[in-house]
Amino acid sequence: MSETSFIPGPETARAYRTALGCFGTGVTVVTTMTPRGPLAITANSFTSVSMDPPLLLWCPAKSSLRHNAFVNAKDFTIHVMAEDQLDMAKHFSRNGEGFDAVDWQPNAAGTPTLPDCLARFECRHFACHPGGDHSILIGEVLEATTRPGQGLIFKHGLYGGFQEQS
Repeated sequence: MSETSFIPGPETARAYRTALGCFGTGVTVVTTMTPRGPLAITANSFTSVSMDPPLLLWCPAKSSLRHNAFVNAKDFTIHVMAEDQLDMAKHFSRNGEGFDAVDWQPNAAGTPTLPDCLARFECRHFACHPGGDHSILIGEVLEATTRPGQGLIFKHGLYGGFQEQS
């Protein structure tokens, strides 16, 4: 098998995206409450930043029509999607205001929480940093909730899950 090397830039954007797709990530749905109502966005740019204080980050694209609402939100909730929640993840990737199809509940801060996710991190806005064509949003985790189950994974442009080892 041969390797391909390149320098990331406009002329190699597709190759760079393909290389990034080699790394499997979990799938999250981030929610917040706006003056117009609940808002969600599907994201796979999510990671822990600090244990003390408990901080995590995610990165919305600046080109997203939902970007400014999340950058300016005082509170947001990150939901780690379960393997059987592909339809919900795809739904919120297309329609951030489509909460009619979901049995959501507001948390203490009024932020929408989604049912049956593997993990939920209720966050207060901690910091926002520029990150090229994305913003790097850091949230301080105020409360976390988990349940057993398998996670929804995104890799090479495809969704999937883990296979149990025999």
